[in-house]
Amino acid sequence: MNKTLHKLYIGLFFLIGITSVGLLLYNSYSYYSLPLTERVFSNHHGLFKPSGEIGHGLGILGTLMMIFGVALYMVRKRTRKLFQLGYLKNWLEFHIFLCTLGPIFVLFHTAFKFGGIVAVSFWSMVAVVASGVIGRFIYIQIPRSIQGQELDFKGIQEMDQALSVRLSNEFKLSSSLIDTFEHHFKIEKYAGLSFSKSLSVMMSDYFALRKLIPQLKKSLRESGITNSHSIKEIIKLFKAKITLTRRIGLLRTMQRLFNYWHIVHLPFAVAMFVIMVIHVIVTIVFGYKWIF
Repeated sequence: MNKTLHKLYIGLFFLIGITSVGLLLYNSYSYYSLPLTERVFSNHHGLFKPSGEIGHGLGILGTLMMIFGVALYMVRKRTRKLFQLGYLKNWLEFHIFLCTLGPIFVLFHTAFKFGGIVAVSFWSMVAVVASGVIGRFIYIQIPRSIQGQELDFKGIQEMDQALSVRLSNEFKLSSSLIDTFEHHFKIEKYAGLSFSKSLSVMMSDYFALRKLIPQLKKSLRESGITNSHSIKEIIKLFKAKITLTRRIGLLRTMQRLFNYWHIVHLPFAVAMFVIMVIHVIVTIVFGYKWIF
């Protein structure tokens, strides 16, 4: 999937998500904004209550989205025969889309009212979504191949070396210029940092890089490189090297955090799905069927 197609792919998820939530809010705000004791008298109560035509449908749709989002990603990730069926990162993005929009639909299904055992499932769902955001951040900090497989230390160093070769051979940059710029982002700077400290360092790197870019442009022009396209490409390569250097330094920290993340994420997900299944069974037993 090329960059343009990937942008359209991600853009489609945002379009579907924002449009869906926007339409729901537009059509249901007058109902959900009512006090709980007054909703039963609303003309929309038959549609948006948890057992209503729309409310119940949102619960079913949201549940199916979460089930398919988890199942499809897990099957793609663990089935070797499917490794060539698209990049793993694109499947992860699809998983995130379904498992973000699905819980929002379930939230509307509850009519923003939940208690008892269902409340446990709901807050487990919230914990799963929240931990998923953190997990996504940790995931992208670990260097991976184009197929999404985690790279070993040797593979990461080869990527870093390839970037240096491009800067030296393609753009004829001197090693002193490369070293001067990279001096601010050495691997040792990131080794052994905690998660909170890693976030702080990344933030400081962002502002440090913004200050260094003008200096780099000036140095490039002084060395005879005046073509704007070449300057943009060189800056892009330097940014890639800096990102890769930081990820090499943080590799052990992020791998350890990712292992801990699984320990937190999985129990909440299991609790959510178990209680969800119980909820569905009880609903069917008591005759709360949808439009069937």
